[in-house]
Amino acid sequence: HGHAKVNYTGTDIFNGRKYEDMSPSTHNVDVPNVSRDEFTLIDVAEDFLSLMDDSGEMKEDIKVPEGELGDKLREEFAEGKEILVTILKAMGIEAAISYKEAPKGGQ
Repeated sequence: HGHAKVNYTGTDIFNGRKYEDMSPSTHNVDVPNVSRDEFTLIDVAEDFLSLMDDSGEMKEDIKVPEGELGDKLREEFAEGKEILVTILKAMGIEAAISYKEAPKGGQ
């Protein structure tokens, strides 16, 4: 006999790795607060994005995503497209996870 246990699996939202854990069903489990924000891409300098939020505040500490996502983002920005970048933030980590072309008409 013993306490009922709970098995759970979580996927890291930044790198896709899976994590498994087990804890007694009577214990509390901490969960991260995740926020998602969109920023206008102003420039790509070296390996970092220059981003601006809706209030005009600049953010220049987000790295260009690796792989195909980063390559396509650089390519479309170089073509002169206006781009909105989605930044995911959790547990002190921020990363660009996707982007889209900004809607026409300044919205």
